[in-house]
Amino acid sequence: MTDTDRELRTGIIDIARSLDAAGLVPNKSGNVSCRSADGFLITPAGVAYADLVPEQIVELSPDGSPDPAGPRPSSEWRMHEAIYALRPDAEAIVHTHSPHATALACAGRGIPAFHYMIALAGGDVRCMPYATFGTAELAVTAVRGLEDRRATLLANHGVVALGASLRDALSVAVEVENLARQYLALLAAGLEPEVLGDEELERVIDKFGDYGRLKRVVS
Repeated sequence: MTDTDRELRTGIIDIARSLDAAGLVPNKSGNVSCRSADGFLITPAGVAYADLVPEQIVELSPDGSPDPAGPRPSSEWRMHEAIYALRPDAEAIVHTHSPHATALACAGRGIPAFHYMIALAGGDVRCMPYATFGTAELAVTAVRGLEDRRATLLANHGVVALGASLRDALSVAVEVENLARQYLALLAAGLEPEVLGDEELERVIDKFGDYGRLKRVVS
C-alpha cells in the first residue's frame, strides 16, 4: 500500500466517522468513496465505522469490479461507479440516511431553493423515484438526480452528495440535512417558503465560486 493510497483510505475513514458522529448514517447505513489511481475506493459492507482500518477499504476498478478475494464493498458500489463514470467533476461521494433529508425522501419530496446555502448542491435538491438498494436501476436513478447538481434525494432511501474532495462531499451532505431540517420546520408550521429565483441562485453560485468554496458543475 503506497503512502498516497493509505492517505486516501484514512480520509475515507475520517469522513465516515464524521458522518457517524453527526448521526447521518445510523446503524452502519450509508457509504463513502473517492477516486483512486486505479478506479475508486469505497467503504466495505457491514463494518462499523468506528472499527474501520485502512486495509478494509475496498478498491474497485473503473468498471466497479471488486476483487473476489478482498473485502466485500458497500452494496451501493454500482451507484458510485455510475456517478464517477458520468461526472468527471466528482472526486468523492457521500451517501447518507440522514434523518430529516430521508424523511423528505420518504414523502417523495425534494428541497426547493428556499435558502441561498442550497447553492452548495447546485440548486434545488430533487427527489428521485424509488429503486431497490444496490441495483443498477438505483445507480441510473441517482445519476439522473445529480444532473447539474451535487446532491439528490432517493425516495424511501436517503441522500447522495458529491464533491471535488472528501471534505467537499461531506459539506454538501451536511448542508442538505440542515436545509431539510429547516424545510420540515416550515412545513410543520404550515408555512411554504419563499423560493429564490434562478437569477439570484446563479448569482449566489457565482459568489461562492469567488470565495473558492464552490466549483461549477461540469456535466
